[in-house]
Amino acid sequence: MIDRVEIWVKAGNGGNGVVSFRREKFVPFGGPDGGDGGNGGSVFLVASRGLSTLTHLRQRRHYRAQKGDHGKGKNRHGKRGDDVILAVPLGTLVQRKEDNGKATLADLTVDGQRVLVAKGGRGGWGNAHFATPTNQAPRIARNGKPGEEWQLLLDLKLLADVGIIGYPNVGKSTLLSSVSKASPKVADYPFTTTEPVLGVVELGYRAFVLAEIPGLIEGAHHGRGLGHDFLRHIERTRVLIHLLDGSAEHPLSDLNKTNEELRLFNPALGEKPQLVAINKIDLPSVRTRLPELGRMLRGIEPPVYFISAATGEGIAELMNKTAELLQLSLPQPEAEAAEFKVFRPKPVK
Repeated sequence: MIDRVEIWVKAGNGGNGVVSFRREKFVPFGGPDGGDGGNGGSVFLVASRGLSTLTHLRQRRHYRAQKGDHGKGKNRHGKRGDDVILAVPLGTLVQRKEDNGKATLADLTVDGQRVLVAKGGRGGWGNAHFATPTNQAPRIARNGKPGEEWQLLLDLKLLADVGIIGYPNVGKSTLLSSVSKASPKVADYPFTTTEPVLGVVELGYRAFVLAEIPGLIEGAHHGRGLGHDFLRHIERTRVLIHLLDGSAEHPLSDLNKTNEELRLFNPALGEKPQLVAINKIDLPSVRTRLPELGRMLRGIEPPVYFISAATGEGIAELMNKTAELLQLSLPQPEAEAAEFKVFRPKPVK
């Protein structure tokens, strides 16, 4: 997945105005008739549901809109330059590089949403604009204005309702493939998934988008293990499923370390509602230590879910609870919101 691209955009320059006078037979005192230059084309970005990556913008990094045509005699104005319209996926954050940092132009989350990123230059005036009673034959015209040019940073963040997080090799890919039609790569070694994968979970008349976030490790907020690239995709999710490996020596420590990485990267991530699930209970070694795992995670609310992504055990209950939590995480009127208690993850000693 190409989820971050830097491009250069240049709007078209405006066409120049022209100095011209009427030269017709039997019109000895023809006045000025210089036309205006056309405006330069602009550059727009538009959100498209049909795209899922920014790959098409990586092949070509420079985009230039058409210049406006120059004005002509007989009050003929120059043609306006054609615009350049670049399609980007939903969830693209558009930022502009400036001398003092970056300026956010738009967050494109709606299909068809459009943003102007480089405005075309205005066409110059021809000498017909400058005629006055005291200056009936002006010999001046204006040049067109230059179009804007900018360096843009396009940052794609997944638009998913729920994100599956956890250490590498805890079974995130298996869980996603078991509850949706997504086909992530599944193998018995860490970092099998190197980019986020989306799937749609359907529960009767309810449905939500589930994203597998590649494994997070300690130090991810500093960029370890491509941590920044992965953590950014969690920012748009509303609920997190925190998957733990039941065969791990210290699953509670893994839980706290991952949550700490979320908070260090962005404090808001640490406040997202979470459901905690212990995976791999189909393994005999994990099945025998379920009482131990229950005691170890006793301080977590709501109750921990024990599942097997490989066999499907416990998954239906987890998905139904996820759908309920998604409904509760929608903006509520103040009177109604006070009735609901949403789990906020805190370190467990």
